[in-house]
Amino acid sequence: METGQPKGVTAVLEGHISVRAVIEAKSRDIEAVYVQEDTTNPEVLAVSALAQVRGIRVERVGAGDIAAKASGATHGGIVAVTGPRRFGSLHDLPGTGPRPFVAMLDGVEDPLDFGAAVRALYAAGADGLVLRPRNWMSAGGTVARVSAGASELIAVAVAPTAADAARCFQGLGMRVACTGTGAGARSIYEADLAGPLFLVIGGEKRGITRSFMNQADVVLRIPYGRRFAQSLTIADAASVIAFEALRQRIAARSRDRDRSGDKDRGRDPADRRPGPPGRDDCP
Repeated sequence: METGQPKGVTAVLEGHISVRAVIEAKSRDIEAVYVQEDTTNPEVLAVSALAQVRGIRVERVGAGDIAAKASGATHGGIVAVTGPRRFGSLHDLPGTGPRPFVAMLDGVEDPLDFGAAVRALYAAGADGLVLRPRNWMSAGGTVARVSAGASELIAVAVAPTAADAARCFQGLGMRVACTGTGAGARSIYEADLAGPLFLVIGGEKRGITRSFMNQADVVLRIPYGRRFAQSLTIADAASVIAFEALRQRIAARSRDRDRSGDKDRGRDPADRRPGPPGRDDCP
């Protein structure tokens, strides 16, 4: 529980970016939005108006009341007092697109690293995020601030272990990849990251278990530019891998459009509708 939170409150989200994200995502029940009464910040006023349109209670209060609810000084004159984060099902995380990309952050020991990693994954187009039951969403205010609201916007599901999530996504036809080292690890620039993918990124201290590496379809490594024995932070690793996956996916979509155009020439437009995606239930 974060400092500054009223008793019984799961999270206080601070700043107009975090508060807008939780309102738009509907990722939590919102008890109230508190706005500093003398603010003239147009971003804060716009979020306040959005909350009112959505039927959320908005109160104009003094600067001291805002400071008492916030955990820091970066609130900018607006906070939202919220309930716990809502989670979806593993089955729904991949969405309905042809190239789903779901990630899991395992063994993260710092909420700042966690928030930065979620920010990178969301920006790179990840469809969903898998977490263990004990996770940093309990530090919702800090994580939302560091992730620029991405922790509220991205679809999230919980799995007991990475192996449980991997079995689910393998059942949905997705390839399972994880970070690791050793002779069998492939460079991210040589591996195929463009297809349906479940990516597990381990923390820099504990990493990924050997048993899970053996279960994965591919173990990924990030090549360094010089000899260096230390691991990247999980936020750095997530950024590098997620944006390499995005680069490959952009190229693959371009190839798909070219092939589709070749096949569609001379066909009736009514015959070009895609069929329903084939998916199995999660185990």
